[in-house]
Amino acid sequence: MARDLYHSHAREALEKDGWKITDDLYRMSVDDVDYEIDLGAEELVAAKKDGEIIPVEIKSFLGRSTISEFHRAVGQFVDYHVALEIFEPNRVLYLAVPKATYDTFFQKRVIQNPLKRIDAKIIVYDPVTKTIVE
Repeated sequence: MARDLYHSHAREALEKDGWKITDDLYRMSVDDVDYEIDLGAEELVAAKKDGEIIPVEIKSFLGRSTISEFHRAVGQFVDYHVALEIFEPNRVLYLAVPKATYDTFFQKRVIQNPLKRIDAKIIVYDPVTKTIVE
């Protein structure tokens, strides 16, 4: 599976923010269908997340069409979310997006509404400083 351009940036940002990367491809199989989510991460401060491992799908949004990239991200998120409900129903899936995309494109109502509908949890990272912003 091809990794997004900012995969290592988002990974480093999570590590700086106190997360331990447990899987650099969080693999699962449901009904003979294999899935690979970009990362599995566990927060080192156990009081905050109770040692929970979260799967994180990283997106760079660097393609020609931001809306096409969004459609791809939402499609993957929904597929992974449904598979996680079967495979590990207590896991919460996160979508990691770059700050510039979040600050502009993700603020549009037509983008926020589908994210709410699919109950997307968003991690905002800055690929330049390699930090978690939100």
